[in-house]
Amino acid sequence: MRGIGMNFRNALAMATLALASLSPLPSIAQEQLVWHQGTATVGELKYKDGFSRFDYVNPDAPKGGNINLTASGTFDTLNPLLAKGEQGAGVAALAFETLMKPSMDEIASDYGLLAESIAYPDDFAYVKFRLRPEAKWEDGQPVTPEDVVFSFDKVKANDPQKEFYYKQVTKAEKTGDREVTFSFDEKNNRELPKIVGELVIVPKHWWEGKDPKGVQRDISKTSLEIPMGSGPYKITSMTPGATIRYELRDDYWGKNLNVNIGQNNFVSINYAYYADLGVSFEAFRSGNADYWWENSAKRWATSYDFPAVNDGRIKREVLDNDYRNSGILVGFIPNLRREKFQDERVREALNYAFDFEELKRTIFYNQYDRINSYFFGSELASSGLPQGRELEILNELKDQVPSAVFTTEYKNPVGGDQTKQRDNLRKAIVLFKEAGYELKGNRMVNSKTGEPFSFEILLDGPTIEIVALPFAQNLKKIGVTATVRTVDSSQYTNRWRSRDFDMIYLGWGQSLNPGNEQAEYWGSDSAKRDGSQNYAGISDPGIDALIRRIIFAKDRDELIATTKVLDRVLLAHHYVIPSYTGRYSRIAYSANLIRPADLPKYAVGFPTIWWSKDAAAQ
Repeated sequence: MRGIGMNFRNALAMATLALASLSPLPSIAQEQLVWHQGTATVGELKYKDGFSRFDYVNPDAPKGGNINLTASGTFDTLNPLLAKGEQGAGVAALAFETLMKPSMDEIASDYGLLAESIAYPDDFAYVKFRLRPEAKWEDGQPVTPEDVVFSFDKVKANDPQKEFYYKQVTKAEKTGDREVTFSFDEKNNRELPKIVGELVIVPKHWWEGKDPKGVQRDISKTSLEIPMGSGPYKITSMTPGATIRYELRDDYWGKNLNVNIGQNNFVSINYAYYADLGVSFEAFRSGNADYWWENSAKRWATSYDFPAVNDGRIKREVLDNDYRNSGILVGFIPNLRREKFQDERVREALNYAFDFEELKRTIFYNQYDRINSYFFGSELASSGLPQGRELEILNELKDQVPSAVFTTEYKNPVGGDQTKQRDNLRKAIVLFKEAGYELKGNRMVNSKTGEPFSFEILLDGPTIEIVALPFAQNLKKIGVTATVRTVDSSQYTNRWRSRDFDMIYLGWGQSLNPGNEQAEYWGSDSAKRDGSQNYAGISDPGIDALIRRIIFAKDRDELIATTKVLDRVLLAHHYVIPSYTGRYSRIAYSANLIRPADLPKYAVGFPTIWWSKDAAAQ
């Protein structure tokens, strides 16, 4: 989704916006605001005032039944606002709520949840939310502006990513009995109201109180105390790091809201944690879990010939709904904070050692495609040579972008047989040589220092080992030593957050409306901050300028053109060795689960809009 960034389009724009930010905030007495039921950052809202429900739900879906799910790794906190530790599955989504709720059949539209309406001026200098009078916490106390302000202040203080994400939001303040106002330090950024509406709201009075043992609660620390929320579910039991049980609240304040009709249908949702995905799958096969999202091509092709599938107790589907409004880049990400990865010729050479076609033939069962864009699978992906508005934007920034973007279309190396692989490895050796390395005694070494080129590939669990190990073997053929190290999720998270890695396997999801998060992914400021999603450590003035242009694109056409230019520039720098993806969800689930016949365009909607066959029978 779109949002905020840092660098201005040019000096004139900088001066203009700086002066604008000094202007006093208009008061509601000075300006007649229009209150809206929602906000759309792409197009117009589909649903009009007074709508009864979303089109994609079954309003008669019965409430009842239990659902058992699996989760990977472990968890050590139930605090929904904290960046530390591993948060328990479902905490923020089931037990807590946001000011606004997204629609699953629109690209970027949100409707009032805790807030009944939203208002902002034409220049988007600030946004106001009017809270619903019926919104309540589990203890019956109302959700207040003080809760919203507390949540905003604490998430900025305790989550570095959110601090950056909300950088242009200068303050939140109570401006009425049920009204809260967020002020911005820049104007004409139409997505700022949306990203503020995504804020998870927690109860101030609960967090400032004491636990049952009389100990003062501290929202800046991990906690396994069951928290109090306002959402449709509450946690009724948990085993630290192992299980969490949610139960549907009979007293949930929002059960009859139009944005909730036909949703939250299971009376209980249970998560069981497993350290290994293989063990998780066995739990599903044996009937101890009801739903499985498959991430292994081999398993999908070879491991579903068991009785529950054959006799219809388990259904299988391939659906592309979750991918229709998104793009993605996944791959091996070198840490540019390491000197050895700072020469882009080295990074390009590493790509020549990755033989995707061989993997596709041998282990992927021809189920995946090679990624060749930071916005792969979406209309925002670049292709061919730049033309039209894309070329104009590049010419305006020609001193800040690689010259190759004007003349060379980005293409991944193609392998798949011994001849192509040998040619690719020869090209890799040439690139290493141009970067100051040479082969000595079958080892790639720095020509000046004699230091061998070696690094560690850090993985989150064993799933990607079958991809990383062949990559390392190919690198060995050109004298590069790459070791593969697999760790548990907690250690993996701590290491990438602290930048303690040479190379990781990770990626970024993209919406069709890019903006603020681009600064988080590749902006210079985020490169300096531990815990940001700028995993590679990208810091480039041309990229910063493009991010700023994306944020303030005057219309959809300009946004698309500028995003494609950003894609070209990122690709030209070879920041990532792209891997592969399938643009669909492979799901298997118990026949006891029922989904709407017509799913929303942009989501499978599980488990929110699904329901239980047992409940329907009852």
